[in-house]
Amino acid sequence: MAVSAKLVKELREKTGAGMMDCKKALDATNGDLEAAFDWLREKGIAKAAKKADRIAAEGLTAFHIDGNTAAVVEVNSETDFVAKNQEFVELVNTIAQAVCANKPADVEAALKLNVNGEDLDTLIKEKTGKIGEKLTLRRIAVVEKNDNEVFGAYSHMGGSVTALVKIADSTEEKARDVAMHVAAQAPKYITEEDIPADVRERELNVLKTQAEEENAKAAKPKPANILERIISGRLQKNFKEVCLVDQEFVKDPDQTVAKYLGKGKVEAMIRFKVGEGIEKKEEDFAAEVAAQMKAAD
Repeated sequence: MAVSAKLVKELREKTGAGMMDCKKALDATNGDLEAAFDWLREKGIAKAAKKADRIAAEGLTAFHIDGNTAAVVEVNSETDFVAKNQEFVELVNTIAQAVCANKPADVEAALKLNVNGEDLDTLIKEKTGKIGEKLTLRRIAVVEKNDNEVFGAYSHMGGSVTALVKIADSTEEKARDVAMHVAAQAPKYITEEDIPADVRERELNVLKTQAEEENAKAAKPKPANILERIISGRLQKNFKEVCLVDQEFVKDPDQTVAKYLGKGKVEAMIRFKVGEGIEKKEEDFAAEVAAQMKAAD
């Protein structure tokens, strides 16, 4: 049957797919709008599968807070251009809301969540097909609090970095300030007590070796007891630089985060930076364009 322009337009408005794709879908399904919609969904998923070997190291992070539950997510794309796409931004926020509402244990469980009648995994694959880049839900975090605790959250540069903290006996204003500090300063631990024993041992060995080598080259070597105090001092200095409560508060370097909080105690800290830890693939843009032009010929 002949497919009308009106039907093509309707399918295009419903799906956001290209005009020719909509026409092909309607031709393949004899003008059945719902079947054509499913056909496009299937093609979107198939298209996503072909992109599975690409590296998605750009994207956005986002948070969502609802009562005593908060969630942080990272969704990756292949380029930072897509990260500015309004449809992608809405997808990321939808995922953050779904994770906050359902509290999945991990990404695998999150991908099975029902969002508007379909699972999250399918939704992401459909958006991959529509947007044209591999999209990946990389990681999630869910934090719950009691009534005497407050959440503080902050997203930097529209979502390149998102930080979330849970603080007992404090205010939302102070919690947001601390979240901003976490986003800016990237502390690894909340307090020194949180530093694992193997990390402590490794750092101590490095500093001990450095100090002993320096001492061996010194014109007047220091005695063992003095050298031990030097190593201990350096160790404490290094630990203070990576522990949230001991860091100089970003909004007032004259005081530490702990001093700024007073009686407030940081119970949880999450910090997601887009692409953190992902090895980005080096692309030769000129060669890629040349290859595309050759393929078009």
